[in-house]
Amino acid sequence: MPPTLASLVHHSALKLTVRAGEDRLDVPVRWAHASELADPVPYMEGGELLLITALKLDAEDPEAMARYVKRLVGAGVAGLGFAVGVNYEEIPAALVDAAEKEGLPLLEVPRRTPFLAISKAVSAAIAADQYRAVTAGFAAQRELTKQALTDGPEGLLAELASQVDGWAALYDASGAVVATAPEWAGRRAARLTADVERLWERPAPASSVVGGPDHEDRVELHSLGTGRRPRAALAVGTAAALGTAERYALHSAIALLTLTTERSRALHTAEQRIGVAVLRMLLAGEPDHARAVAGDLYGELLDAPFRMIVAESASSTSAARVRADGRAHGPLTKPTAAALAAADTGGDPLGALVEVVESAAARSGEAVLVVPEGDGEGKRLVVLAADGGAAVAACGEYAAAVEAARAGIRDQAAAGDEDELVVGLSAPAGPIAAAAAYKQAEQALSVARRRGRVCVEHEQMAAGSVLPLLADDAVKAFADGLLRALHEHDATGRGDLVASLRAWLSRHGQWDAAAADLGVHRHTLRYRMRRVEEILGRSLDDPDVRMELWLALKATSAE
Repeated sequence: MPPTLASLVHHSALKLTVRAGEDRLDVPVRWAHASELADPVPYMEGGELLLITALKLDAEDPEAMARYVKRLVGAGVAGLGFAVGVNYEEIPAALVDAAEKEGLPLLEVPRRTPFLAISKAVSAAIAADQYRAVTAGFAAQRELTKQALTDGPEGLLAELASQVDGWAALYDASGAVVATAPEWAGRRAARLTADVERLWERPAPASSVVGGPDHEDRVELHSLGTGRRPRAALAVGTAAALGTAERYALHSAIALLTLTTERSRALHTAEQRIGVAVLRMLLAGEPDHARAVAGDLYGELLDAPFRMIVAESASSTSAARVRADGRAHGPLTKPTAAALAAADTGGDPLGALVEVVESAAARSGEAVLVVPEGDGEGKRLVVLAADGGAAVAACGEYAAAVEAARAGIRDQAAAGDEDELVVGLSAPAGPIAAAAAYKQAEQALSVARRRGRVCVEHEQMAAGSVLPLLADDAVKAFADGLLRALHEHDATGRGDLVASLRAWLSRHGQWDAAAADLGVHRHTLRYRMRRVEEILGRSLDDPDVRMELWLALKATSAE
């Protein structure tokens, strides 16, 4: 505790007597300062014990003393010490009355007590308080380090909450709460997700204060991590502002959590190398070797059905705009909203997807294998995640959120900026079928790209139609070339071969039904079909020819 007026009054060597303001002696004293100026206020910072002999004051003038004391109170002076037996044998009544009226503590200083003794007492008390704070800070640092080494971040949070006499919470990169101490603080911490997301928008390291006198507690938020993007955030809630010792404890916790975060990132890089090896073995048809390499790290992924996810980013120039506008186009489901706000990856949608998937897997305690491929334009990401798990669900939610955000800006975005993220999901598979699952994911990704979708699952391809695939430019070019001669014939006005061919194929080669649809005699239709065969040089009896012609007609009619 810093020195107070009460501690100075109780100092046996000073012999101070209280003459006014007895109910305000608990005011902390920042310093003791002697000044005989008629107006010392310009040189005050607040919190001082002002020591005077009234050498230049008319201390017996009530109006002058009222003005003098009022200015001292306005400047935040903690108290006034008046030396008797120098210029005045006792404190003038005018000064005592003014101090009582303004509530300013007034201390009588006996002649045998020099001002220097009071200054030394204040200085010694401040130094002792600072020493206690530093000592307590070192002790807190030792305890926090011990808890971090034995019980991890959870133990560290518990110790920090005890040190600051409040609560503490840890957030991951998506803004989701991953640990709190005590447990009852979980609901309070969850209400701060939006504030954590705003913290991500500031350059790291960043901090902010939430709440205050009108709230149930005062909360400090601090970003964690040494990189450009924060890896986590720490929240500390207390009833009042932190003191010196509590501040030491908080800074120690931030350093330890940052060290833990960076160490985790290094371990993550090493784990990712193992993941690359496991994926290569699976795709090479060596599931037994893959299982041996996976060990406990990824072994559980290979013991149950998994999904293969292939994501691609051909152009990431508008990813930042998608992220920014994603908040303005309807509510997003959690944790996707937090992920979109927190995953500021410098316009890298694949980086944002990694944050979402890994955060969801970490919260649910499931393994997930993430392997990036390539760099620059055309980057890809391969993910192996448990079927029905949190990572697959988070991937779908994130894709839906990006789809919604993209729909909101499609009128403003350039055509090349609309396809920065495309995701394909395989059907559930096991280690033996990993290569097939990878192919399925690539096929789904290709369909998503063609259809202008963010995400397509392989099952959706089987349940849908092949006709949307005919929108491909290469298919249209083939159709135009196949039917060009028929269109040129019809343009001369010598018949309607294209319409007749379409009607005949739609009726499965039934002459009477197709002729009736066209309103012509069946012999006329037979003649037209012979002309089609002559012009194309192909037989309509060949089912492959009929299939190609029908698809060509569908492709050209879709334009």
